[in-house]
Amino acid sequence: MGKTGVVLLSMGGPDSLDAVQPFLYNLFSDHDIIRIPRPIQKPVAWLISKVRAKKTRHYYELMGGKSPQKEQTLEQARKLQELLGDRYRVVVAMRYWHPFTKEALEELFKEKIERIILLPMYPQFSTTTTGSSFREFERVYRVGNYPEVPILRVKDYHDHPLYIRAMVENIKDNLGNWKDYFFLFSAHSLPLYVIEEGDPYKEQTERTVELIMEHFPNVPYRLGYQSKVGPIKWLEPMTDRLIEDLAKEGVKKLAVIPVSFVSEHSETLYELDIQYGSLARSLGIEDYRRIPTLRTHPTFMEALKDIVLSVEREYAAR
Repeated sequence: MGKTGVVLLSMGGPDSLDAVQPFLYNLFSDHDIIRIPRPIQKPVAWLISKVRAKKTRHYYELMGGKSPQKEQTLEQARKLQELLGDRYRVVVAMRYWHPFTKEALEELFKEKIERIILLPMYPQFSTTTTGSSFREFERVYRVGNYPEVPILRVKDYHDHPLYIRAMVENIKDNLGNWKDYFFLFSAHSLPLYVIEEGDPYKEQTERTVELIMEHFPNVPYRLGYQSKVGPIKWLEPMTDRLIEDLAKEGVKKLAVIPVSFVSEHSETLYELDIQYGSLARSLGIEDYRRIPTLRTHPTFMEALKDIVLSVEREYAAR
């Protein structure tokens, strides 16, 4: 009897300073994120990565020389493997840096696999993240000489009860006097045209925040977006502008909660911790707390286990 393969899909990050430019090149070569005309996308991506690499490299120097996302996602895979047991094989496929999808598939098919579940490390669906990872998996799987097995896809889990509970527990675990704070949720922004074309990311992110806040009655909160790239219009309000507004309103205790991230990387460790933390303190916010991402929070890992088992049950019932 074969095993069920579970592939954790994530963006990935440079695992050394030398990896910064090729990581950026892979990122800007993705037409799902940056819609440069296809015939010139790769040359433009090379130019953008060359220009941005020096500045971005400095971010990673401040973070210790690399992104921790690879190690943290591999640890999530190990924990999920422990929870699921020997009938499953859990691997990691990163979109823009090692281990790539091809590496994940090669690792997976060292064993007899009966079916594959694609489990994104993005709780909220977007064509630019989960959608891009699905398409990359399909491309690599199609051109590779792999056994043909059913592919099951987890589209999102933005409102899964255990995911919401994990977020609530994580906030309370890291913020003792949470009633004293203003909650500022921060999610990765997207080009506005993506949302206008029907992408559910904004709606799902707002719903996640609403469900979390049901557990924090009377706590004031806002939702902002971060990590805009380029001159086009992106989803707003931006997190740094909200920090400025909240400081003007007299907020002194601010808890910043990453809501679209489940592991640490430059958007949390550099933008939220260093850039926005410095901004908040310079504007008179006396207590700036950034809630850690979920990583291997026990309830989050139980959520992932429940999602996998639910997909299996649904498949068996067909």
